[in-house]
Amino acid sequence: MLDLSVKYMGLQLKNPIIAGSSGLSQSVDDLRKLEDSGIGAIVMKSLFEEQIYLDVAYLLQNKDENSFNARHYFETVDYIDNRIRREYLESCLKTISEAKKTTSIPIIASINCISACGWTSFATKLQEAGADAIELNIAVQSFDPIITAGVIEDLHLEIIDKVRNSVSIPIAVKMSPYFANISNMINGISAMGVNGIVLFNRFISPDLDIEAMKVIVGSRFSSPAELPNTLRWIAMKSGTVPCDLCAATGIHSGEDVIKILLVGGAAAQIVSTLHKNGMEHVAIMLEEIKNWMKRKEYSSIDQFAGKMRHIKADTPASYERIQYMKYYQQE
Repeated sequence: MLDLSVKYMGLQLKNPIIAGSSGLSQSVDDLRKLEDSGIGAIVMKSLFEEQIYLDVAYLLQNKDENSFNARHYFETVDYIDNRIRREYLESCLKTISEAKKTTSIPIIASINCISACGWTSFATKLQEAGADAIELNIAVQSFDPIITAGVIEDLHLEIIDKVRNSVSIPIAVKMSPYFANISNMINGISAMGVNGIVLFNRFISPDLDIEAMKVIVGSRFSSPAELPNTLRWIAMKSGTVPCDLCAATGIHSGEDVIKILLVGGAAAQIVSTLHKNGMEHVAIMLEEIKNWMKRKEYSSIDQFAGKMRHIKADTPASYERIQYMKYYQQE
């Protein structure tokens, strides 16, 4: 019998496919449906700090239009901010608490943060509600040329340090691919004592409607073409840091998951393929993994995990090469 079980952040997963944070993982019914699909673990829809700030700004802007709000909730900006944070948090806590009563797979809470403010108490309450782990989705992108790379890197480490010291459950950090030195940043995050690093965060990108002459949102979904960058860095860093590495972005098939496992990834998160193909696609991906294992005569994932990581590869330079040397040259 094939054994697809893996360990990720010390959590036992029945298989390496994780439902990433999205609109498909925000209600108890959603979490139950994902479990029924065969998924190995679920990252809940994030608590978005940026959305909290936007809601606060909106309420402040419209306070005169709503006398009830103006009379009861607008004594100070801090009060408004704390109230909205509490409302978001209480909804999330209720979902976790109810889900843990009816599901048996790991439920990972997610915090999408852009600052080090307030998340310590949030993380503690998420743990108390029953979350099996916390994923910190740190979305810090600066377009201000005055802010140095070091400032952004230090902010990441400050957020991690505060949360790490406030909870005992496992912590993963979902990081951006946009660092001056990704390898160094992975080392730095790992040194903070996290249990996992998720590679990579995928940001909204702009596009242009050239007929309407306006800026629009680019593709919401990833494509398999985005997998190689994740593959490269998991191959390069797996086995060199003490924490687990998890793939995100570009995983759409069982073959993609196999590739991640071969280069040393502990698990793989999927979102776009769930939106495109439905939750039933999880069973197809699992079958693809099983069929490949049968052909290769593997009975468990442990037997092939990490076999093609950088330090074990026949041609390790293939992971390091970033320039074409002959493929687009005339023979």
